[in-house]
Amino acid sequence: MYQALYRKYRSQTFDEMVGQSVISTTLKQAVQSGKISHAYLFSGPRGTGKTSAAKIFAKAMNCPNQVDGEPCNICDICRDITSGSLEDVIEIDAASNNGVDEIRDIRDKSTYAPSRATYKVYIIDEVHMLSTGAFNALLKTLEEPTENVVFILATTELHKIPATILSRVQRFEFKAIKQNAIKAHLASILEKEGISFEDDALTIIARRAEGGMRDALSILDQALSLSSDNQVTVAVAEEITGSIGLAALDNYVSHLRQQDATAALENLQTLFDNGKSMSRFATDLLEYLRDLLLVKVGGENTHSSRLFEDNLALSQEDIFRMIDQVTQSLPEIKTGTHPKIYAEMMTIQLAQTSSAISSEIPENLSQEFDQMRQEIKELKQKLSQLGTLPVAEAPKAQVKSSFKFKVDKEKILVIMQETVEDAAKSREYLDALKSAWNEILDSISPQNRALLLGSEPVLANADNAILAFEAAFNAEQAMKRTDLNDMFGNIMSKAAGFSPNIMAVPRSDFNQIRSEFARQLKSQQPQEVEEDPIQKEVPDEFSFLADKISLSDD
Repeated sequence: MYQALYRKYRSQTFDEMVGQSVISTTLKQAVQSGKISHAYLFSGPRGTGKTSAAKIFAKAMNCPNQVDGEPCNICDICRDITSGSLEDVIEIDAASNNGVDEIRDIRDKSTYAPSRATYKVYIIDEVHMLSTGAFNALLKTLEEPTENVVFILATTELHKIPATILSRVQRFEFKAIKQNAIKAHLASILEKEGISFEDDALTIIARRAEGGMRDALSILDQALSLSSDNQVTVAVAEEITGSIGLAALDNYVSHLRQQDATAALENLQTLFDNGKSMSRFATDLLEYLRDLLLVKVGGENTHSSRLFEDNLALSQEDIFRMIDQVTQSLPEIKTGTHPKIYAEMMTIQLAQTSSAISSEIPENLSQEFDQMRQEIKELKQKLSQLGTLPVAEAPKAQVKSSFKFKVDKEKILVIMQETVEDAAKSREYLDALKSAWNEILDSISPQNRALLLGSEPVLANADNAILAFEAAFNAEQAMKRTDLNDMFGNIMSKAAGFSPNIMAVPRSDFNQIRSEFARQLKSQQPQEVEEDPIQKEVPDEFSFLADKISLSDD
């Protein structure tokens, strides 16, 4: 039976893992030094080697012949783990075994010693699919680990893992594999298989895989199935991935550069007639414009066509405007009922965006300048004559900002009420947040850091962290970035023991809500009866004279 490439060429040692050198080195050193923890969590995008790394790690820690942390893959234990027949290494898919009973069964069986291996290893894939009850049952096992039992949890959605679990495991974050690394690995596999290929074909497949090696090998498998001459060509790669040919994009952008909307629409019609997806076309056009931009700022040119060189004549400003236009049109093309019509509208707008308009310079340029100088001189004379006359002040145009970020006022008021009811606990949460603030800023990407630099933690409870932003636009952008929210929660979970969600609020709005809350709080308190000032001034032993005394200001 034919074996799929992603199974046939699955990594069997740490050195064979592609694009995860830091993780493989760390795990090898753990095996080599014998410092095996009781629980690990592997997180990252699909197809980046999480499950493969878990099986290699299980082999390495149990292999009697391991060298420098690498399994031998020859002994009975290594071969049985590879085939999945060793009873001491148990793989579980949490997507189909996500109940409390399944996890309790694991907990009960984990108390038994391994029969053949040194360590009993439980590999739980897609662990984020476990129910709340199942997570609680697993938590009990992680709190009181049995000797020589190792849990390896794998997930593609780290933000769904409870903070109580995260604090009890060693975490390894697998990164998306770089395009060049995927391309080099595909080339080595095809050379082993004795199959010829075109370099650009592998570029298309690697780009379409979006950082996942398993996806890249699956696409390559499809390409080999479609190819009749045992060769991976650009045409086959484009057919399998639905990608738009570079030549077609060269022609399309060339016509846009020349403001020839008719010819660009003909290019689009040809692609549509050939069954190409308009959504895929817009996505590939974005990548093409990105390549133009990178080459213009000194990046590597991976394109070899003459038309691409000609299209570099577009200015950076034009490319930026074209990227903005494609980005605005992409959602309509992807989700609209008539994607071709939206793609045609985008094409016409792009043709108008290009700055290929030749600004005509008048031949009699010197005469034009002389005439302008004369007009300016006459205007200066008229202004000097009007210098003594009162000049009516022109009304100032009122500029209104069209931007308004909507704040969840009711939720903030509820949080403020909670802080009043339990001020000590709220202060503890806020102090923990402020102490971890620098660690948060150091751990996030430069783009997210730029957003948070203009903010300050002002309020916190167990579930929410309110950040006050100087700019309302930054507050809106922070609320839109789910990756920032997930990373923020994970860092807080690790640093402070609780995992809040970000609530971004413009500082002016927060101050207004706080003032309103203070007024409400004051109105709810009983009014104290004002004490008679005379009674307050007279000592108790002379109170009988209070009605005889009057006060006056000195």
